[in-house]
Amino acid sequence: MSDKNKTQTTQPSGLSFTKENFRWMIIGVIVIALGMILLSGGENKDPNVFNTNLVYSFRRITLAPIVILIGFGIEIFAILKKSKKEEA
Repeated sequence: MSDKNKTQTTQPSGLSFTKENFRWMIIGVIVIALGMILLSGGENKDPNVFNTNLVYSFRRITLAPIVILIGFGIEIFAILKKSKKEEA
């Protein structure tokens, strides 16, 4: 076999993800978990009375879903991010 054929049949070795990808993924999971924590709560002391301020608060209706979506965005970034070695 010539040297030309040997270079064409080599396959990349190792994982596609680097430590940096995994760091971003962990950050994304933490942000999603924080959003879920923001969604929780709202225990009503009296089950016969419906308190709309507990259920429909800014934290649960607006802030928590935005935080969760940011976490999913970080996850997508972590999956699609290429390492500097792959770009070369």
